[in-house]
Amino acid sequence: MINLVLFGPPGSGKGTQSLKLQEKYQLMHISTGDLFRKHMRENTDLGKEAKSYIEKGDLVPDAVTIGMMNDKIEHSPEAKGFIFDGFPRTAAQAEALDRFLNEKGTPVSKMIALNVDDDELVKRLLNRGKDSGRADDQDESIIRNRIEVYNEKTLPVASFYEKQGKYVAVQGVGTIDEIFARLCAEVDAING
Repeated sequence: MINLVLFGPPGSGKGTQSLKLQEKYQLMHISTGDLFRKHMRENTDLGKEAKSYIEKGDLVPDAVTIGMMNDKIEHSPEAKGFIFDGFPRTAAQAEALDRFLNEKGTPVSKMIALNVDDDELVKRLLNRGKDSGRADDQDESIIRNRIEVYNEKTLPVASFYEKQGKYVAVQGVGTIDEIFARLCAEVDAING
């Protein structure tokens, strides 16, 4: 079983690349952003709580996110592996994910980070905001806050996996297919 953490700041291409990896390797894609948006659309209590943080560009609290991820994994026994997109975002989430997956006998295989500079991220997110209608992709100050929150609170998660020898970074700029080829080389190296 392959369990990937696809890592990178907002706008780095995690969602786009996750879908391609999901198809090629038959992995289940789990995006915290998608789960949050689903709950917000359905106006659940979790959705209301998540929305209050997301609209400010802040992280949803660990306990809420961890519970949601564990539930999703528990209800997916047929999965051949997982791509975690947007999770873990804190050291506490990384530790919780490791404990949970190790209990299942299927640890994280690798964290692959997509490296993209801040100005490119802002450009990508503003363009996405034109099509998506997402308020958090239409305001440059909110976008820059999201990137700052990522750099301060999420980027340290990379060192958690680096200490385990499971971290690798790839260039997240280029065509979708060029980036995908870089990611596939890293995934293929897991069993190679």
